[in-house]
Amino acid sequence: MTKQRSPAPTRAARVLVFGVVQGVGFRPFVYRLAADFGYSGWVKNIGPGVEIRLESKTPQDFSRFLRRLESDRPPLAQIESLSWEPAAFQGCRGFRVKKSGKGRSFVFISPDIAACRPCLEETMTPGERRHLYPFTNCTDCGPRYTIVSSLPYDRARTTMAGFRMCPDCGREYGDPRDRRYHAQPIACPRCGPAVTLVDARSGKKIPGGIDRAAALIKKGKILAVKGLGGFHLVCDPSNSKAVARLRAVKERRRKPLALMAAGIETAEKIARVSKEERELLLSPSRPIVLLRKKRDVPGIAPGLGEVGLMLAYTPLHHILLRDLKLVVATSSNKKDSPIMKEREPGLGALCDFILDHNRPIHMRADDSVLKMAGDGPLLARRARGFVPYPQRVPPGLQAAEHIIALGGELKDTVSVYKNGYVVTSQFLGDLDEYQNRRYLREAIDHLCRLFDVRPRLVVSDLHPDFHTTRLAAGMGLPHLRVQHHFAHMLAPLLEHGFPLSEKVLGVCFDGYGYGADGGAWGGEFLIADYTSFERFGHLKNVPLPGGDLAAKQPWRMAAAYLREAFGPRFPMTGGLGGVGARRVRGLLEMMDRGLNSPPTSSCGRLFDAVSFILGLAPREMEYEAEAAMRLEAEAAKAKTTSAYPFDLSRDSRPLQVSFEPAIRALVEDLKSGPVGRAARKFHNTLARAILETAQRAKYEHGIRTVVLGGGVFLNRVLLDEAVRLLTEGGFRVLRPRKYSPCDESISLGQIAYGLAWLKNKKNKRRA
Repeated sequence: MTKQRSPAPTRAARVLVFGVVQGVGFRPFVYRLAADFGYSGWVKNIGPGVEIRLESKTPQDFSRFLRRLESDRPPLAQIESLSWEPAAFQGCRGFRVKKSGKGRSFVFISPDIAACRPCLEETMTPGERRHLYPFTNCTDCGPRYTIVSSLPYDRARTTMAGFRMCPDCGREYGDPRDRRYHAQPIACPRCGPAVTLVDARSGKKIPGGIDRAAALIKKGKILAVKGLGGFHLVCDPSNSKAVARLRAVKERRRKPLALMAAGIETAEKIARVSKEERELLLSPSRPIVLLRKKRDVPGIAPGLGEVGLMLAYTPLHHILLRDLKLVVATSSNKKDSPIMKEREPGLGALCDFILDHNRPIHMRADDSVLKMAGDGPLLARRARGFVPYPQRVPPGLQAAEHIIALGGELKDTVSVYKNGYVVTSQFLGDLDEYQNRRYLREAIDHLCRLFDVRPRLVVSDLHPDFHTTRLAAGMGLPHLRVQHHFAHMLAPLLEHGFPLSEKVLGVCFDGYGYGADGGAWGGEFLIADYTSFERFGHLKNVPLPGGDLAAKQPWRMAAAYLREAFGPRFPMTGGLGGVGARRVRGLLEMMDRGLNSPPTSSCGRLFDAVSFILGLAPREMEYEAEAAMRLEAEAAKAKTTSAYPFDLSRDSRPLQVSFEPAIRALVEDLKSGPVGRAARKFHNTLARAILETAQRAKYEHGIRTVVLGGGVFLNRVLLDEAVRLLTEGGFRVLRPRKYSPCDESISLGQIAYGLAWLKNKKNKRRA
């Protein structure tokens, strides 16, 4: 936060506050604070934030008020900058809250927030006006990002505009001393939204509302339940037939399903919950938290050591789960399509009944997903509860121009830059699906309209065939293209406010990224700053037999790595015997002849290979990283600190890290040792390879900071071991904390490159 020094004593002052200060109870807080000090004047929303006028009977510097403004601010408020200056005394009488100012807006808004304790107690207390009302909220909780269409944040600019407040709600809304003062989604049973239960096939309304919906779930029915950012598909996790039907309609045979619990006590019965994980579960963001299983719930997360669990976060959820306690709650979408936000065509085919409501959702958003790593939270998916919190840009990197970055192709997000801040969208999905490409355009339009962004530069991935690259090329703006892994490592630099002049080693491990040489990169060691990078090293290339098919069938990569380690007569270990000698011979011939077997340095494909060699991965993966997740689950059970040998080339440039010795030792281990121990030793080996490469970069280039990025670093076992070794080795380690290490952070890294490019361009003009 930035602020000016206090001016000399005066009878009047003008204060400007910038940050997340609209729709979070900030103005009534200022009203109450001014009353405590006996000041007169006013407060109002303006385009850039909040403006406050203070007047006192005697001259003073207002410093105590300003300190309290920061220290006692509402829980959802975030103050990015605070400035004040003397003003002419006008003789204001009393203190009041003025209407919002007009003009262009650049102010931030809170994400959607879980029901606060006072609202939940009110909802569950008989005799209260909002007893069992599913849309109870106040300025400290409820929907924000998903209902707002433009800023400043006023009711007329939200999807609540069509609901006229009753006298009781109007009184609360207009009283600065009430916690619902200017709570834009304010409602009650008399004047607000209402739920409707309908038969999914016929569309016929069914009486009974939420209570009837709960009874239907108990009977084994699948319900689509409309929440904050879209519909969940809900069923009883103890009913194996219901879970099997849900998997069938979702085309999800093994991919894990999320659970929603009524409270923390229920969560602790099925998962091991640490103090830090408990805080995440109970946080206002209410994400899905990946927890170590205490007992397995059959059919929910098969083959994995973790279960995704969230707590009820809206009054509707709390009412629904009063007796159920635990339900499956997965997003209602067809395979690979975006979450449905209204009763769209196709929703009825996914469920038996629909628990709908008539508060429109303006911007759809999935649940966020995270887990605890050794040094803090690790986001797997950033959406509801976190978007659209802003990211401040280091002062030396800021520019006057607005920028938009379109990300990559998979797990996409878009980011916009304006006035020193970046706002990144929610997770948008994979753009090979047409509906997600429509979702991408929705998100672009929403962010640009919401924050009045008028881009003068667009940034995309280097890959020429990505949908985002082609979209950027058609926008009629100057267009920069950034190498995929370079963008991965730039994202944490921007997030952590890293200086522009210092170089770092970026360790970027993922499944695939279009390389600067046109190759299939994915296990990269880059020495870089904000403007450029050098490929210092990479995992030794192996054939990618079948191209994209190898990412779906891990036996192909197992054969490729075994061939590299042992030659063409390699042992048919793990699941290769089930594949069949004839198919394996055909694959070997393909690699020998160089047919559809491009070389790749992919770390993701290395994980696939090891998982299959150890007999953990299926012949065909149903979802991305399935093989790696099964490998991690086994590794997490073992405690060994041992590792396998590997080769780090000393003469070649870039350096090459070969795991052929590790594969040979791992196969030998399988003859006598448990699979979990071998899995753990593989993780330890990769972490040691990272450390040794970092030490080489330190020796040759003076590197002291290592950046970890890419989807492989969602692996808690690898991340914890790599961070431990690097830290003990004297390195500063940067990794994404507010963002996912997956491709969701690509657009943020692209913004960083665009800003550096603009800065260099400006410096060249001056020169």
